[in-house]
Amino acid sequence: MNRKIIQTEDGSTTIYIEDWDETYHSKFGAIQEARHVFIGNGLSLFEEQSLAVLEIGFGTGLNAFITFLEAEKKQQIIDYVGIEAFPVAKEELAHLNYVSELNAEIHRNAFETMHNCPWEAKTVLSPYFALTKKQQYFNEIDYKNRFNLIYFDAFGFRVQPELWTAEIFQIMYDALQEKGTLVTYACRSSVIKALHEVGFTTEKLPGPPGKREMLRATKC
Repeated sequence: MNRKIIQTEDGSTTIYIEDWDETYHSKFGAIQEARHVFIGNGLSLFEEQSLAVLEIGFGTGLNAFITFLEAEKKQQIIDYVGIEAFPVAKEELAHLNYVSELNAEIHRNAFETMHNCPWEAKTVLSPYFALTKKQQYFNEIDYKNRFNLIYFDAFGFRVQPELWTAEIFQIMYDALQEKGTLVTYACRSSVIKALHEVGFTTEKLPGPPGKREMLRATKC
């Protein structure tokens, strides 16, 4: 598929898939969306000294890198697992401007290591952050009661509805610890119905710029 790097409205870049008319992050602001959905309404809820985070759609590494920066700032130990079936090409990564836009030049090596480190192995990036990247399809995930928090950042329902089904959300439910949380940018009624079907409770929250609502789901 044809892909290109585009600049979003907050100045940060993302990848645009022309064949799908779909972007990896919001056109209204890649960094704004990541901070609002996954940090502000997900990670910030947890005051524990250590926690485990699962990202569904590792993609450009933006969510992982912002989480790394939060871990460094708060001195919170995070064990991070990112799932990605189709890794981003190195040529594309070279044109992403997240390090500079986040004023994080001192951590540029960490961002580069996230993408250069081996798959299927834990890489310790700092005393507070360890990353494991797994190259697999979402329906192949088999974790049980492992994570405190899930960032569900799959491509949208319009282009990949099969990723937003009760079957996938059952896998997410099983992977979470009791009272664990899932956050996602999506808020359509079919997604809410699928989450409820497997046992999640859900709440609608104000969305990031350009989107009215988002979802937070809790394992009962």
